[in-house]
Amino acid sequence: MATTRISVIICTYNPRPDYLRRVLEALQTQSMPFTGWELLLVDNASDDPVSERFDIAWHPNGRHIREQELGLTAARLRGISESRTKLIVFVDDDNVLKPDYLEHAIKIGEDHPFLGAWGGSISPDFEQEPPNWTKKYWVRLAIRNIRYPNWSNDPERGRKPCGAGLCVRTNVAHLYREELSSDNIRKQLGRRGDSLFSTEDTDIVHTCLRLNLGWGLFPQLKVTHLIPDDRLTEDYLLRLVEDMTASATVFNLKNGKPVKSRRGRRRLLRYLNVLFRSGPREARFYLAIEQGKQRGISIAKASRSGTDM
Repeated sequence: MATTRISVIICTYNPRPDYLRRVLEALQTQSMPFTGWELLLVDNASDDPVSERFDIAWHPNGRHIREQELGLTAARLRGISESRTKLIVFVDDDNVLKPDYLEHAIKIGEDHPFLGAWGGSISPDFEQEPPNWTKKYWVRLAIRNIRYPNWSNDPERGRKPCGAGLCVRTNVAHLYREELSSDNIRKQLGRRGDSLFSTEDTDIVHTCLRLNLGWGLFPQLKVTHLIPDDRLTEDYLLRLVEDMTASATVFNLKNGKPVKSRRGRRRLLRYLNVLFRSGPREARFYLAIEQGKQRGISIAKASRSGTDM
């Protein structure tokens, strides 16, 4: 009998049905036999229970799990605790894996025992052709093209894997879970409800350092990110930029990294400079970044004083 070697954990909150169906259909076509992996579909307190709408009986090692504490981090921690394998792949409810993804994930882990987490290329599948002005913000949607294998254990250099298709050794995942059991501020670095905080992936990857492991990016790991129209509006991207900046600021301050933020006259002068050189839209995004920094600084201060976020 084949050994179950890898756990696919899908965390979902009020999923878009056609997207989640595509995610599950892609998993059904994986080249790795079902006996080699398990599927955990974690419903993070969706209004309509996912188990009643999405059948995963096609997978002999598939399980529906309901996590009532709202938040992506809470859902991932639940998935980690339910996992029975030595390797985890986190898949969002809008991530379509290439058919050979799981086989490559296993092979990379075997060939690179010094890595604790790894990921790959993420290509967009837009609902409609996006406006040209949005392209500079696609990186905020985790879109990336990895052309050659690279890895590091230096947190100040290079890109790190993000949550779409993130592969994590279970010993790293369990250490992350153990550390968060007594660290409320880290529990809240990720998405929660309508919040767009997005630094939980970096937090998981940095956990590798405590086990003397690094992280890597590999071109053979390919994910398609399904992106609806409403994620390419200016309002959404402004919220995303501000929330991502706020959560990254909290993370950096918690890890002793200084954060530069302009205030008062310096901030006004910079805003006017951006407005003059790049126009009103870029000026609004500049303000979103600065507001995110200030929010993050306030949250970090509150956490030190014992106040909840």
